Amino acid sequence: MNIKDINIGDLIRSKVEEHQISIERICRFFEQTEEDIEKMYHTKSMDTDILLKWCKLLKFDFFRFYTGHLILYSPQSRIDNAFRKKENTLIFRKSIYTQEVKDFILEKIKTGTMTVSDAVERYKIPKTTLYKWMKKI
Repeated sequence: MNIKDINIGDLIRSKVEEHQISIERICRFFEQTEEDIEKMYHTKSMDTDILLKWCKLLKFDFFRFYTGHLILYSPQSRIDNAFRKKENTLIFRKSIYTQEVKDFILEKIKTGTMTVSDAVERYKIPKTTLYKWMKKI
């Protein structure tokens, strides 16, 4: 899985195969023909309403791939870095990392394509957080 270049059709097809859901059931669920479903498997992106239906059918959150992409590849704003002031209270803003994001980064470190320092610098992940992830594997 390449989180930088998401091909949602391929991801859906692999989940369908993993769950062994028949094409007949999928066609009934979407009220579409087999050809229409096959086209969905070959599309790089799709309408969010359709993707939401796939999430419900396969009981899997496909949107998390896009969230992971945003966490890894979007520039951080100054407000998101640490905390922001709201009225008289400080609110600490914590980044949320999905398991896919963690796996992606840990795999890069494990294979040697990225060092811990590279990951900290590139993705703005605190060193302590990264070392906790590494300790769990």
